[in-house]
Amino acid sequence: MKKTLIICLVVLPMLARSQDLSQLLADGKQQVTAQEYDKAYELFTKAIRQYPGDFEPYYQRGLIKLLREDFYGAIADFTFGLEVAPKAARAYNKRGEAKYYLGDDPGAIADLSKAIDLDPQMAEAYTNRAFARFDMDDLEGAYFDFSQALELQPQDADLLFNRGVVRSELGEYVGAIDDFNRSLALDSLDAEVYNNRGLAYYALGEYNRAIADYDAAIRLDSTDAVKYDNRALAKTAQDDLQGALQDYDRSVALYDEDPDTYNLRGVVKYDLEMYQEALTDFDQAIALDPEVPVYYENRAAVKNDMGDYKGAIEDYTNSIILFPNDPEIFYYRAMAKFSLNDNYDGCFDLRIAADMGLPEANAALKEKCK
Repeated sequence: MKKTLIICLVVLPMLARSQDLSQLLADGKQQVTAQEYDKAYELFTKAIRQYPGDFEPYYQRGLIKLLREDFYGAIADFTFGLEVAPKAARAYNKRGEAKYYLGDDPGAIADLSKAIDLDPQMAEAYTNRAFARFDMDDLEGAYFDFSQALELQPQDADLLFNRGVVRSELGEYVGAIDDFNRSLALDSLDAEVYNNRGLAYYALGEYNRAIADYDAAIRLDSTDAVKYDNRALAKTAQDDLQGALQDYDRSVALYDEDPDTYNLRGVVKYDLEMYQEALTDFDQAIALDPEVPVYYENRAAVKNDMGDYKGAIEDYTNSIILFPNDPEIFYYRAMAKFSLNDNYDGCFDLRIAADMGLPEANAALKEKCK
């Protein structure tokens, strides 16, 4: 009897403790549902202080930290939880997610792979690992992981979209379009899916379909400058320069800090023989990013056509400084120098371009530099 009594005295406090912990966890989760994250955090912290040997409070507080973007804190809590429960796949998954957000892709992949080893049915772990692999340019690995996640969740529109993006990056545009189609069948109001399907159609040279998708994307999200840039490129490919110009104008109105947009609009203006306006756009592109050779090349072309050969030579020179391996720029600079009767330096540039294998430079060298 005495032995039995001692056992009862031990068991009853354990039952009370378990009930108290369960209540703390339930209250904390209720606060999470109500988006009262500070209160939830306090409850999970209380649970950790009272029951430091239990996995669940660490895991739940780690989720709060992850939500708050306290990634180092989240990693610490998931790590403490794993010391208690070393086979908790969900903790490896969430710790891997936190490492991914910190830019530690190799560390993320190691944790996510462990999660998958422990629970091969965890679609979220495959998805998270796919993102980490994509960041590391492991496109085949990302494709595999998104496909594995889709085997587990075949009706997930986001997974289909993400795999479509990977397939586009792999150059598998037809397959990407199929994934985007399936994604839109599940969610027809996602502007990004239309935009990315438009990119795939554009890559295939199907410009009408690309423009139709960009139209749909813009109807759903008219505040994204990139979508106007994309539609402008498709219109340019169809020689609708005025339409392209209007889209670039809309893009700049939404976001005036993108040098590529100014450069592309400058090219359209140049093709429309709006030389002074094109020059202004190339000036702005260079002001925003002076390290891009093509901006100087384009501005040089405008100056050359306007008869400002000295200015063109300066811009070709700036381009060559940034990227000295393009024989065409030496050729164009040579032509500008000939326009100023600087034949010696022009021939010198032609020789460089010819030695780099540019056929027209070799022909011009024979003609002009006998």
